[in-house]
Amino acid sequence: MDSSSGTPGCMGQCTSFLRSHKGTVLALEIGLCIVILICYGASRTPGYTGVAIFEMVFSIVFFIIYMLGLNKQLAVVHWGWSDFVRALIGALLFLITSIIVVIGHRDGPGIAAGVFGLLAGILFAYDAYITFPTLRKTHTAAP
Repeated sequence: MDSSSGTPGCMGQCTSFLRSHKGTVLALEIGLCIVILICYGASRTPGYTGVAIFEMVFSIVFFIIYMLGLNKQLAVVHWGWSDFVRALIGALLFLITSIIVVIGHRDGPGIAAGVFGLLAGILFAYDAYITFPTLRKTHTAAP
C-alpha cells in the first residue's frame, strides 16, 4: 500500500481524533466504564453492570462515528442531539446508580465501583456540557 496518497489511514484518523477534545472525553468514558465493569465483576453483588455496559457500547459507537467522520456523511440523524441525549442520560443513570451502590454496598469493590460511577456521572455530565454549545451554534432561525 502506498502511504503517499495523502489520506490518513485508520490509525492516523484514530490518533488525530484522540488528540481532539471530544476524542479524549469519549476515550475517558470508555476507559472509566471498563474500570467500573471490573469493579462490579469483583463485587459480591454485580447487579448494576447494565448501565456501564450500555454506556460503554454507546460511547464506542459514537467514538467510531466521530473518528471516521460518519456524522458528516449520514445527515439523516442529528448526531449532536443524539450525543447530547446519550451523555445526559448516562450522567443521570451513573449518578443515580452510584449513589445507591455507595449507600448500600459494604464490600470494597462495590464501593469502588460506586465511586468510579460517580466520576463517570460527572464525566458524562461534562460531555453533555461541552456538546450543548455546538447544538446552539448549528441552529438557524426560520425566515
